[in-house]
Amino acid sequence: MPEKSYFTPEEKENVLSVYRQLLRHSQPVMTIEDFTRMRKLITEAVSTGHYQRNKQGINPVVRNLNTALILCDRVGVERSMLISILLFNLVVSEFLTIEAVQKEFGDDIAQLVRGLIKSNSLYAKQAAVESENFRKLLLSFAEDIRVIIIMIADRLCVMKMINHHPNEKYRYDVACEASYLYAPLAHRLGLYSIKSELEDLSLKYTNREIYDQIAHKLNQTKRSRDKYITEFIEPVKQKLEAEGLNFEIKGRTKSIFSIWNKMKKQKADLEDIYDLFAIRVILETPLDQEKADCWKVYSIVTDMYQPNPKRMKDWLSIPKSNGYESLHITVLGPGQRWVEVQIRTRRMDEIAERGLAAHWKYKGIKSESGLDDWMNNVREVLEAAEHGGALELMRDFKMDLYDKEVFVFTPKGDLYKLPLGATLLDFAFLIHTGLGCKCVGGKVNGKIETIKYKLKSGDTIEVLTSPNQTPKQDWLNIAATAKGRMKIKQALNEQQNKDAEYGKELLQRRFKNRKMEMEDGIMMKLIKKMGYKTVTDFYNELAAERIDVNRVIDLYLEIEHKENGEQYEARTAEEFTLQPSEPDDSKEDELIIGGDVKGIDYKLAKCCNPIFGDDIFGFVSTEGTIKIHRKDCPNARHIYSRYRYRVVNARWSGKMGSKYACILRVVGNDDIGIVTNITSIISKEKNIYMRGISIDSNDGLFQGHITVMVDDTSSLNSLIKKLKTVKGVKDVQRSSINC
Repeated sequence: MPEKSYFTPEEKENVLSVYRQLLRHSQPVMTIEDFTRMRKLITEAVSTGHYQRNKQGINPVVRNLNTALILCDRVGVERSMLISILLFNLVVSEFLTIEAVQKEFGDDIAQLVRGLIKSNSLYAKQAAVESENFRKLLLSFAEDIRVIIIMIADRLCVMKMINHHPNEKYRYDVACEASYLYAPLAHRLGLYSIKSELEDLSLKYTNREIYDQIAHKLNQTKRSRDKYITEFIEPVKQKLEAEGLNFEIKGRTKSIFSIWNKMKKQKADLEDIYDLFAIRVILETPLDQEKADCWKVYSIVTDMYQPNPKRMKDWLSIPKSNGYESLHITVLGPGQRWVEVQIRTRRMDEIAERGLAAHWKYKGIKSESGLDDWMNNVREVLEAAEHGGALELMRDFKMDLYDKEVFVFTPKGDLYKLPLGATLLDFAFLIHTGLGCKCVGGKVNGKIETIKYKLKSGDTIEVLTSPNQTPKQDWLNIAATAKGRMKIKQALNEQQNKDAEYGKELLQRRFKNRKMEMEDGIMMKLIKKMGYKTVTDFYNELAAERIDVNRVIDLYLEIEHKENGEQYEARTAEEFTLQPSEPDDSKEDELIIGGDVKGIDYKLAKCCNPIFGDDIFGFVSTEGTIKIHRKDCPNARHIYSRYRYRVVNARWSGKMGSKYACILRVVGNDDIGIVTNITSIISKEKNIYMRGISIDSNDGLFQGHITVMVDDTSSLNSLIKKLKTVKGVKDVQRSSINC
């Protein structure tokens, strides 16, 4: 081993003792050559300054040798695990590379060392280890069950070593970690003695006064307690034998941690705890006689000792959801002391001790995916196999328990669980709906990613937001979680409701301008007649100006006439009298409507904004005025199919003189100066000027609607060509949207 000065006198004595015990215990799987090789490596590492104490002053040689001995005594002997324990710190301290370990000791040991390094790296994130998600992530990272077993044995070793450690906070933190993380893992693996000792030591370091108090009282009463248990059992044993029952009867004292839990739950002193110790009767009996024989034992015990009816627990008639079956009674034993008696069969006892693994054995139930089922199966292998064989079988177990889940961190170390396939957008909505609605991407392990990024276990996620961001319909295809999609739908519905309110207000104002009252009944018929499934859809379309408000009013009046029983004749457009309006010197005679009639009162439709040069038609409103539409107007198909009789021919006269409003939709990269370049080109054009501009920027792109005043289609097309040459502009289109 390393030089003498490397150890304190106490450490030297401990190392020599543990080393001899390891040599003896590990003989079935390890040779003297193995030990010699490990001793040489550790000595070289120490002499070169690699294998040094950690920041808490714990000697790694002492720690690793004692961990290996705990593994041999409490779990079993397996060569790869023992060597990995001793090699792990050599790799962490960079004395050895993982490639050197693989070459020197083989793939299996290299895999274990990698698993230990990866699992220990989780602690660098400073996550709360008391989280159930942290346990799951640790198991997912470990990949090999032997890694978890080594970590549990190592934690027990550390807990034993820090009894007199001067740093009280360090002791407390290690104790909490053992209680929250390692004790539950040990319990699930069936390592009950390690689990109990971890819990007891955890209580000792977090509440030493209580621990010492309970330990002292138990030590004081041990002899009398053992004597009492014997005194209680003996007459019961004689009666059961007289009945011809085949059984085992034993007494046990609870661990200090369990007793403390009972004291807290019952708010009682140690002397008042009912089940400070318990008597267990385990029957060897056929399956069809189990309940009858258990109740027979119950009858014998309660005939001898007075039962407490309030403490009677019948899990024979109705077993617990986890399959637990037993009959618990509390009786008044000799000296007027309460004693708990548990009555069960051997089958029931195995289920109680080993969970569902034993249940499968007796009921033929196949394993389902999940930690508890899987762990109980591991425990069954551990208990059924002999010597090192159990740990050899562990190589066949892969820790893919959580292959359908991912576990990710926030920058602060908080840990969250999401289903496999979840995206960065799902994570944002999981944290907070407001965060999700404004999400534009995120930093994953410091690297910028989009909202579509699929999360991986161990990722650290920082969500990036923009105040201008709003949920989009296609987000429903990006979100992988039901919760995320539900929140997106809610946000979209809220936005649609706002738009619908705006559309409704717009229509109400138009009704008010015409001095009309809007009746809900007629509106519902109108909405249905127009083919909309919901009122919200209708008003949304109105708000987006995809429906002509005047057409809605015309249809409303038509329905209202029918409701009132008035005759509403369908007339052709020719039957309308096209009366020329009074001459208006300020307005050029630019349009010829119908049969070459000039001077007709008309309006240019806002839904398509026709300009000089467009192919057009006229639509006669109920008031007799004519709306001029482009033939490619979004509403043209509807007008022709529903109101063909009110359509009249229209064309430009050839006398151009007015300016026409036209809306251009411009899409491009959100680069500095791009808007300035666009407006500069417009300002330089002869006979064209800009009346309004609206810009919306999102995810590095901008979309603008620019209203310009032009003479005709020729000058408009020329402007569009020039705007398309601006650097960063992706597309320029004439739009029907009225800005």
